[in-house]
Amino acid sequence: MIISPLAGTIADRVNRLTIATVTQSIAMVQAATLAVLSFTGMLDIWGLFGLVLLGGVVMSFWQPARLSLVPSLVPREDLPSAVSVNAVLFNGARFIGPALAGLLILNASASWVFLVNAISYVSFLVALQFVRRDAGAPAMKGRDSIGTAMAEGYRYAFGHQGIGPLLLLMCVTCICMRPVFELLPGFASEVFGRGAEGLSTLASATGIGAVIGGLWVGQRASGTNGLTDAVFGSAGLMTLSLLLFTASDIYAIGILAVGLAGAGMVANGAATQTLIQGAVDDHMRGRVMALYGMLFRGCPAIGAVAMGVASEVLGLRLPLALGCGLALAILLYMIARRRLMTEVLEGSQEAVDTKVEPAKAPGD
Repeated sequence: MIISPLAGTIADRVNRLTIATVTQSIAMVQAATLAVLSFTGMLDIWGLFGLVLLGGVVMSFWQPARLSLVPSLVPREDLPSAVSVNAVLFNGARFIGPALAGLLILNASASWVFLVNAISYVSFLVALQFVRRDAGAPAMKGRDSIGTAMAEGYRYAFGHQGIGPLLLLMCVTCICMRPVFELLPGFASEVFGRGAEGLSTLASATGIGAVIGGLWVGQRASGTNGLTDAVFGSAGLMTLSLLLFTASDIYAIGILAVGLAGAGMVANGAATQTLIQGAVDDHMRGRVMALYGMLFRGCPAIGAVAMGVASEVLGLRLPLALGCGLALAILLYMIARRRLMTEVLEGSQEAVDTKVEPAKAPGD
């Protein structure tokens, strides 16, 4: 949340492939250090805090560089597929990784999990060496200060008649609805009367839905055409399915609802990211994608804390239902702007230029 704006500015000024290599090298060292300290019994809570903080800083620089690299690696018409493949892998890893780690902890120890994690970076660092160097070339010109460049990125993103509303809708959905996935243990126990097995089934349904949602976006062969409607439709699917989830204490309905919500979540995220990637000026890409990543990671955390506190007083269902209601109101407002957003986000670059006056690149 704190470092991402700076990291996005640097991603526009420095070769993104260099940033990727450096950040992943540091991440490997961090993971290896964690493994060594764990194996030797020297790991305490303060050492763990420090290593996790370092991991967060590395992630802040890694994410805008990674997202900014994607359009340089695939043709524009293949961008939706590339983004959806990323979404499928990301969400698949969220569920497969912890399951494998749990098995390893059960049969060995957490130290071995840390070691495997450290080793896994090697293959990625090798793969990076095969990426064309020019793919990560910086697009930002001029010598404006870091602070000026950061402010310019924020003005551009929120002033854009397509990107700004997309970021607002993402904020609302992330704060008001995505916390359900952090609150699943509570729902499994208190609403559906199930234990660890019930939580595992709900989480698996979410993962399956997430993969299906990503594959649906990825199989589309029409570039960005229709993706604005996909953003609205997937947000609507999330809203309605989670309203159903809060309204019923029938376990089978809960499994279906959370699976549909998972599909809507990934489809919405993939479609949103694809539209932003297609509409943003290249010299602003690092800063805008850093803002996207900051909101994507930070807003669910804020929402989870808020709903967790509210659930202490109102129970689990009512805060989520109220969040869905607010998200639905914002979604209806966005649908009223559908024609303009579609033209700006899905039209040609000439159409974009007539609908928005982006900030000029430094030095232009």
